[in-house]
Amino acid sequence: MKKIILFVSALLLVQSASAQNCDRDCLRGTITSYLDAMLKHDPKPLLLAANVRFTEDTQELKLGEGLWKNIESLSGFRQDILDVRKGVAGVHVKAMENGKPVLVSIRLQMQGNKIAGVESMVVRTKEEGMIFNTDAIVKASDAMNATPTAAQRNKREDMERLALLYPKGLSIGSFVKADAQFAETAYRFENGQLMAGPGCTFFKGCDHIREQGLPTLAGIKAQVAGVDEEQGIVWLRMNFGKGSLMRGDGELSVFEMFKVYDGRINAVEAFMKEVPANTPFLWQY
Repeated sequence: MKKIILFVSALLLVQSASAQNCDRDCLRGTITSYLDAMLKHDPKPLLLAANVRFTEDTQELKLGEGLWKNIESLSGFRQDILDVRKGVAGVHVKAMENGKPVLVSIRLQMQGNKIAGVESMVVRTKEEGMIFNTDAIVKASDAMNATPTAAQRNKREDMERLALLYPKGLSIGSFVKADAQFAETAYRFENGQLMAGPGCTFFKGCDHIREQGLPTLAGIKAQVAGVDEEQGIVWLRMNFGKGSLMRGDGELSVFEMFKVYDGRINAVEAFMKEVPANTPFLWQY
C-alpha cells in the first residue's frame, strides 16, 4: 500500500511539473498575447512573474514604456523562435509606430507559464540600423520556416557550435579559416537587405557567403539567446564591437537567426541596431 501511495505521489509531482512547463503552443500563445497587449498599450492582462524585468535597447524600463506607448499595428511579418527546453519565446516583427515602420526583436524568458523577463530591441531609422530596407520585409521566409526532417536535425549542442562558427569567422575575418559550414544556397538578410548569398549585389563577392570578404571584428561578443530544436533555428544575441560600423565609432547590436540542419547553416536573418561604443550586454543567458 505504501509503495502505491509513493508511486501515485511521484506521478502527481511529474504531472504537476509538466503542467508548469511552457510547451510550443504555450510559447507561441504567449508571444501572441504579448504582442496583443502591446497593441492595446496595456501589459496588465499578461501573466507575469513577480518582479518581471523589462529592457528596450539595453535600457531598464517599466513594462509598458518605450515602444509600448506608440505602437500602432503589426505588418504581417512575424518570425517566432520557440525554445521549449530553456523556456524562451522569441520573435522578430515589423510594426508601425507614429505612421512609420520599425523593426522589433523581443525575447521572453519564461518561468513556467509566466513571463519573467523581456529583452527587446527597436530599430526605427536607417541612421539607427545602418541598413533599413523595410519594404523588403513582408512575410516570414520559406527558408527560415522549412521544418527539417528527423534525419536532417542536428543535436542542440551541434546546432549551437555550428552557429557560433559565424561570430568566430567575424572575429578572425574569414568564415573559411573558421571552418564555418554553409549550404550552397545559404544567404544573409539584415534589416531587409540581402547582404550575402545567391543574387547578392551589395558588394563584389557577396554572392558567396562563405568566401565573401569580411572585416576583422576581434571584439565581437556572442551569446545563444535561444534554440528552436524542432525548426532548426539558433538565435544569437551579439555585439559586433569596434569596427562594425561604416561610420563613427559605435557598434552593431544584433539579434541574428541561423537556420541550422544537415550540419550546415542554411540561412541567416538579422535585425541590428547601432549603439554607442562599449554598450554592455545586460542579459546573461
